[in-house]
Amino acid sequence: MSEKKSFGIKAAMVIALTTGASTLITADGHDMRDAYKRPAEIPFPDENPYVEDKADLGKQLFFDPRLSRENNLTCGSCHNPSFAWEDAQATSVGTPMSRLGRHTPTVLNLAWGEIYFWDGRAETLEEQALGPIQAGGEMAQDMDQLIDELKAVPGYVERFEDVFPGEGVTPENIGKAIATYERTIVSAQAPFDEWVNGDEDAISDAAKRGFELFNTKAKCVACHEGWNFTDWGFHDIGLGDNDEGRFEVLEIDALKHSFKTPGLRNIVERAPYMHDGSLKTLEEVVDHYNDGFTDRPSLSTEMVKLGLNADEKSDLVAFMKTLSSDDPAVSLPKLPN
Repeated sequence: MSEKKSFGIKAAMVIALTTGASTLITADGHDMRDAYKRPAEIPFPDENPYVEDKADLGKQLFFDPRLSRENNLTCGSCHNPSFAWEDAQATSVGTPMSRLGRHTPTVLNLAWGEIYFWDGRAETLEEQALGPIQAGGEMAQDMDQLIDELKAVPGYVERFEDVFPGEGVTPENIGKAIATYERTIVSAQAPFDEWVNGDEDAISDAAKRGFELFNTKAKCVACHEGWNFTDWGFHDIGLGDNDEGRFEVLEIDALKHSFKTPGLRNIVERAPYMHDGSLKTLEEVVDHYNDGFTDRPSLSTEMVKLGLNADEKSDLVAFMKTLSSDDPAVSLPKLPN
């Protein structure tokens, strides 16, 4: 048993491809780029709809060190907008300045997510938002103490009452506010998007060849599908560490060493890579998928030796670089007192 989903355009493998002004035609006669067009709107759940004041409150909480036990960490300490909402370290640092076991995942484009954390232990973004605050190795805050601290801040009492009338400061409302803000964190238009929309000069010929490889010989699309380049599924890709990932949540042998597929937007800015931060460059990532993975019973059936040559590897990297967008700078909020 595994948690692998249907792979969308993977099922319609390319039979005729040209890179240039011509289209990239799939087996069912469609332009392959159509599967990568950006959505027009951000989805918000009915049980936690978007409200501007709620997102503003969530931003304040996201960057407030009072959410950590020692008042020295914020959500933004690990999810730094300067590093595409990661932290440029192999593995995260928690309280009291202890090294954690996994790499910080980005919060980019989580509005389209289906399950959260590397091992999928949170089913909603609201649940995910509260997890690191209370986790002993991370922000290590006691929730009852946090509620008392926030209720002692008149500015927060007023803001929570405005956003959640008659409810005020509660754990559920903290999660709702932070999740609402996180859903607004969306990568901007990248050169790849301009090419998808018809600008043939937006990316290089090498990147176009890399896109073709991504969808065919390199098999990347098997897991990295759609506009955000993820199937939101869990796969063992053969990293050599002992972390059993999704198996620790669902004790199914086929899920040993399986981790959630990360999206690839702004991937250049998010080094190092993988759940353990073990690969420092995109070139190392391509080498891993080409022939550097560990074979074991739980290894994904999509993991096969690819036989990519040096030029093909270079083209793949050139393509991934086109996924970086020039996102607006994020200003720090004024915190209530």
